[in-house]
Amino acid sequence: MKREVSYQWRLREVMAAHGMFTVTELVPLLHERGIGLSASQVPRLASGMPERLSLAVLAALCDIFACTPAELIATRGQDAPVRKAATGDGVVNLNARRPKRARLRPEG
Repeated sequence: MKREVSYQWRLREVMAAHGMFTVTELVPLLHERGIGLSASQVPRLASGMPERLSLAVLAALCDIFACTPAELIATRGQDAPVRKAATGDGVVNLNARRPKRARLRPEG
């Protein structure tokens, strides 16, 4: 059985819970912990959903907010819907699906 996994990046929620509402407040805290992100990277980190994240950045965020990675990243896994298999031998009789040709007769 296949599983579908997804995640939700909750940095904005954690920031708000700690009274931090702008990403500019986050930049110096990251620099104190040796994380040198550019001015364009920090807003993307906070507003987007990162597909790749350095463990050093994750550790720094956990230290800043005194939280665990599970509080920053909510994960979910569920069983993928099962695809129905075809029944029978899979051969389709096209003659049964084609319309019959019309025969035109002269009026008489």
